Amino acid sequence: MTASITFEYDRAFSRNIGWVIQNEQAKLKKARIAIAGLGGVGGAHLLTLSRLGLANFNISDFDDFDIHNLNRQAGAFMPFMGKSKIETLARLARDINPEIDLRLFPQGVQPENVDEFLRDVDVYVDGLDFFALPARRMVFAKCREKGIPALTAAPLGMGVAFLYFSPTGMSFEDYFKVEGHESQEQYARFIAGLSPAMVQRDYLVAPEAVNFKEKRGPSTVMACDLCAGVMGTSVLKVLLGRGRMRAAPWGMHFDAYHQTLKHTWRPFGNSHPLQQLLLKFIRPVLRGAPGN
Repeated sequence: MTASITFEYDRAFSRNIGWVIQNEQAKLKKARIAIAGLGGVGGAHLLTLSRLGLANFNISDFDDFDIHNLNRQAGAFMPFMGKSKIETLARLARDINPEIDLRLFPQGVQPENVDEFLRDVDVYVDGLDFFALPARRMVFAKCREKGIPALTAAPLGMGVAFLYFSPTGMSFEDYFKVEGHESQEQYARFIAGLSPAMVQRDYLVAPEAVNFKEKRGPSTVMACDLCAGVMGTSVLKVLLGRGRMRAAPWGMHFDAYHQTLKHTWRPFGNSHPLQQLLLKFIRPVLRGAPGN
């Protein structure tokens, strides 16, 4: 019979030591992270950060697992179909660290609870669905108001596009410039801002799979896993003050398919001339124009 194993924090995360020192691991343990959305990337972020030894989270999601989540989402297993994403991911995080402190927001992030969602938070990690732009704008604005660093890692094709919004740098609104535009133009501007390099566009072999009217598009687990790795590393750097972090208008895009790394710099955000050219390409695609 196998002897029972009890949880011990120091032993559980001892293999982190070497890349971090003991007092840095203790600092990670004390930090609190907010993650809005536990789908494609959010669930992976939670589990990655839990394995890094972070032990305090505010998490939100109102959705249940469905079969189309199986190709990419952490927590999406057949026994969990139809079950709450937030309850499932909370269980998986507790299976990593039984001492973890989770504050759950099963109704999602709303105007009436966003202040509570961000209470005591050191870093905000964006895991919201691509189409949840109103909620995303609200949370990023609140983070700036409260002085909370906000990070987003977007799964694009077979790669990751990363943006870091410092509380003292360019804001989400100043970068994406979606205010005052109709919904489809807002999505166009969000895509352009997330992916100025557009490294992934030439291997989208079935463009008809992108359907903005139905709010769906293709995705891969490789992209989600890359996002979790980039996000975990970036959260570590922000919390420990280690290494350079380029804030927006800087962005980073790594594409595993092309084995390409691009750093972008877009002063004035989507008002930059290169972004205006990119928007001219994106708009017809969103309208479903022939030949795109």
